[in-house]
Amino acid sequence: MTGPATGWRPDGWDVRVRLGVLTPQGDVGPESELRAMAPADVGLHAARVPFGAMRQGGAMDPTIPLAPVRDFAAPPHVDGAAGRLAVAPLAAIAYAFTSSAYVIGAQGEADMIARLSARAHGLPVVATCAAAVGALRAAGAARVCLVDPPWFDAALNGLGRAYYEAAGFEVCFSAPCALPSDQARIRPGDLHDWVAGHVPDRAEAVVIGGNGLRAVG
Repeated sequence: MTGPATGWRPDGWDVRVRLGVLTPQGDVGPESELRAMAPADVGLHAARVPFGAMRQGGAMDPTIPLAPVRDFAAPPHVDGAAGRLAVAPLAAIAYAFTSSAYVIGAQGEADMIARLSARAHGLPVVATCAAAVGALRAAGAARVCLVDPPWFDAALNGLGRAYYEAAGFEVCFSAPCALPSDQARIRPGDLHDWVAGHVPDRAEAVVIGGNGLRAVG
């Protein structure tokens, strides 16, 4: 049976390829963002990981503390989720959590990716910040702007700036966006307007930090 619009013959029954997503238990942003970007014949399958800064209904404080951000990347919870997710017929797993890389740095992020891939029976694991660095280098961008969610405080945003500077980029602007600190109230159009009003002309690329921040669309 071929797909109705594209003519592809699915090798996974209803999709061409399946991707796993590791996401905080109360966060629906990563799945929404990926679904907005991915073609219809890409299946998305999320595993929820405990995150101490989120409460019932996805509620958070206006800014998130650093300790649970660091803990999210550490064993055992995310490792267990990766192992369980990898039992499914997946092609790769996305670690959909930006701020932990800010806190543990690029080497810590690389070590985490290797650890999760081993737990996931060798499946490729892709993490947000490492992937962004690869994309920026592929695009030839040297001067970047970093825009983080409003629930990232100045200290966390500063760690993000340091992450990209350590990767060799000039960060010509870095700030949390001045939008409501509430996932459900973020709209891509509002974010676009805020970014357009703050990014300096000399910037060659804009990095939107935070997988829970709705940006696509």
